Amino acid sequence: MPENTAVALQPAYDFSLAALRDSDRDRYLACLLSPQDKRGPLSALYAFHAEIARVRDLVREPLPGEIRLQWWRDVLEDPTGVSGEGNPLAEALLACVKSHKLPVPVLQNMIDARIFDLYDDPMESRASLEGYAGETASALIQLASLILDPAEAQNSASAAGHAGVAQAIAGLLLLLPLHRRRGQVYFPAELLAATGLDRDGFLSGENEQSVSLAICAFAGLGREHLAKARAAAASISPANRYAFTALALAEPVFDRAERAGAKLFEHSIVPPQWRRQWWMWRAARSGRW
Repeated sequence: MPENTAVALQPAYDFSLAALRDSDRDRYLACLLSPQDKRGPLSALYAFHAEIARVRDLVREPLPGEIRLQWWRDVLEDPTGVSGEGNPLAEALLACVKSHKLPVPVLQNMIDARIFDLYDDPMESRASLEGYAGETASALIQLASLILDPAEAQNSASAAGHAGVAQAIAGLLLLLPLHRRRGQVYFPAELLAATGLDRDGFLSGENEQSVSLAICAFAGLGREHLAKARAAAASISPANRYAFTALALAEPVFDRAERAGAKLFEHSIVPPQWRRQWWMWRAARSGRW
């Protein structure tokens, strides 16, 4: 990118980095651990992801949430960029998309996947969960790779796919107390059935043994994808390892969820900030997660 273009984009990227610090502290740290010249565009991408991921937190009914998500679709579909004018985060995202040639359909699919968050429909199957994670967390890793090392991004697609599912499952375990209060269930119906539960039985939490088994099975699914991501890690270029930094949090979350079992409904298992920073710093330096 020409130096004058980078200077012109700096205010927008400064805003997205500041917004990310407030909306997704872990990916904010992932930005700071990445090469300095990549932090701005990465922050724009990550802040956009955080913005659409928190829409359910901002609305009381699904329709206003769908309107918010549609606004982002309109921004991405407008070739003039006028739709995003006046919104610093949208301007930063559009600048990132343009300068790094990010595929807009992937971003649009990410938006569409978030419609599921607005409703309390069940997650029907493992395939449905993996598809949801693929269009959100996996896509985010792959888009970050296009920013970091586009020439090698395709080589890490398999690792990104599995890493994203593992990361999504870890995130859903962290949010389980909140989702239960809302009546949301991201656990696949077939997984619940295998432990003798249905949606209502899971949310009631009355059968603690079965709930604990379901949580362990869900964490086990995350571990399965984490193992596959690790098996494919050799295909990740050194520069693109930074796209995977936040994955360092997945295994500790699985450990904590399995120990908590049904108690996870009532007690947070979010690791302390200093531990998360240490795990991510170590992953950024070593490329191992």
